[in-house]
Amino acid sequence: MGLNPTLILASSSPRRRELLARLGVVPDRIASPDIDETPRKGEVPRVYALRMAEEKAVAVPRATGEIVIAGDTTVAVGRRILPQAADGDMQRGFLELLNGRRHHVLSAVAVIDADGRMRSRLCDSIVRFKRLSSEEIESYIACGEGLGKAGGYAIQGRAEALIDWMAGSHSGVVGLPLYETRTLLRASGYTLA
Repeated sequence: MGLNPTLILASSSPRRRELLARLGVVPDRIASPDIDETPRKGEVPRVYALRMAEEKAVAVPRATGEIVIAGDTTVAVGRRILPQAADGDMQRGFLELLNGRRHHVLSAVAVIDADGRMRSRLCDSIVRFKRLSSEEIESYIACGEGLGKAGGYAIQGRAEALIDWMAGSHSGVVGLPLYETRTLLRASGYTLA
């Protein structure tokens, strides 16, 4: 068994680093991709999430023989994509929309292997919040953890206690679906324990 190629994580997300560590993977380098994350006109959430992960992977400079991994987490209600909550008002609107109903968390992962071949996979999880009172919504906004998060919440924090049902990948909802990530890394020639 030889040494693994250099692995670049195309994300500044501490959650993605923590999730990779669960697989025993420590990136050799971390680079933040700079891409336009605006959905295209008529673009459906599944296509958007995969495109974002793939564009993030391509946006990071990669030397020959290096592997790049990137991810994207998209929260969708029907065909509507909920971006990262920029402020409390935006977060309140998202939580009111998600209140008591199911929504999809689409977590895409893309890997460019040492030869430059792109592989990507999408994980679709369904999450349902309990019926939230206005006090619960305001309390969650006040804690601050949902700012900058897709859909205005972070399942790995206080919001987990507000979710009464989920089907799919918990790690995918956090930010990187571990099953799909492991599969793609192995297919790309990266040895995992």
